[in-house]
Amino acid sequence: MRSLQQVQDWPVKNAAAAVVTADGVSSIGDTERVFRLASVTKPLVAYATLVALEEGAVELDQPAGPPGSTVRHLLAHTSGVAFATPEVIAEPGARRIYSSAGFELLADFLTAQTGIEFPQYLREAVFEPLGMTTAVLDGSAGHAGSASLADLTLFAGELLIPQLISRQTFDEATSVQFPDRNGVLPGYGSQRPNDWGLGFEIRDGKTPHWTGSGNSARTYGHFGQSGTFLWVDPEIGVATIALSDENFGDWARTAWPKFSDSVIAETHNTQ
Repeated sequence: MRSLQQVQDWPVKNAAAAVVTADGVSSIGDTERVFRLASVTKPLVAYATLVALEEGAVELDQPAGPPGSTVRHLLAHTSGVAFATPEVIAEPGARRIYSSAGFELLADFLTAQTGIEFPQYLREAVFEPLGMTTAVLDGSAGHAGSASLADLTLFAGELLIPQLISRQTFDEATSVQFPDRNGVLPGYGSQRPNDWGLGFEIRDGKTPHWTGSGNSARTYGHFGQSGTFLWVDPEIGVATIALSDENFGDWARTAWPKFSDSVIAETHNTQ
């Protein structure tokens, strides 16, 4: 794909990217190089939680985290805990407060419910079934994942056609939870509303945004401060992944939407 060539012009030392459709995978860069995922870790953690849900180990509306919070609140960034600490700064459900600490609380809760240390549960529930051989969680469930492009393309394929969880669970995870909650989208400021699913950010009408202007409102995914992103647009059946070793900044705000729009235009022309 011609659009993938843009990645070679990014101001980064190392980068790899892929476009995944029903017809297969196109990629550029070293597909086996392992990158820090930063917050792209969160969708992986969320997916393990959804597997636990279907196994009966947890329930979405089961109390978890601070008083009044549930598993659903933690996944949807509405538990009321702060970004980096479990300090409660709002009533559960009142605001969209993006929180890595909330995902750490979620992982601790999964460990308590399953009796399995969360990194192991994540590996057994998601990484191994999908064949993600380099993926690992080594620290915080909010941001300490790492994986290769090859592994993330396998996860993207799962997000296009879910096999590990039911379609009903998947559709709920990629639909807006607690609608009309305002909040700050890291790197992009206040969003009204700031819509999220269960571990996935929902694009809706957000502006500015890290995806392309051509992405549909139903696009879901995540980006990471380490210079990584993964989005899936179910309207066109396309997933796009970019991994780099340059932290998110002005370069990404410019390059990522342009790249995403090029991918969308090119895949439309070939469908």
